[in-house]
Amino acid sequence: MSYGMMLALAGAGMAVLLPGIGSALGILISSKAATGVLSERPERYGQLLIMVVLPGTQGFYGFLAALLVMIKLNFFSGAKIDPIFQLGVQILLACLPVAFAGLITAIYQGKVAAAGIMMTAKKPEMAFKAGVVYAVMVEIYAILGLLATMLIITKGITWPTA
Repeated sequence: MSYGMMLALAGAGMAVLLPGIGSALGILISSKAATGVLSERPERYGQLLIMVVLPGTQGFYGFLAALLVMIKLNFFSGAKIDPIFQLGVQILLACLPVAFAGLITAIYQGKVAAAGIMMTAKKPEMAFKAGVVYAVMVEIYAILGLLATMLIITKGITWPTA
């Protein structure tokens, strides 16, 4: 395996790993708050579920970016592209926006969702208005990280043919 391929796969791996870690931590934060509220008000489960799972979307964004890299490398066909070192560096760098945006936004989205969950305990009518909407505002930056990575991979890199 060439150094270029190792760097490209390291980029794809980071695109999955870091947002996955962030999503796990974000869900941990929001679910701890939800279990506290649900112990007192179990009827609020439906209102709280979306706020608990929202930080998990960043893991999916990282997976999409890694999948795009593997598709561009013809990873799933018989004619894989073996990138030169410079292309491997470009791919690695292209994966950084989704990797770091996903890591950080998932953790902070978990904190925002936890605050919304705690608010829902006292004011259930505010669950969507503030709890979900505020958490989605953090999500926008994860989406921007994914879009940056996708644009760099699809438009910013000249890919060799197999």
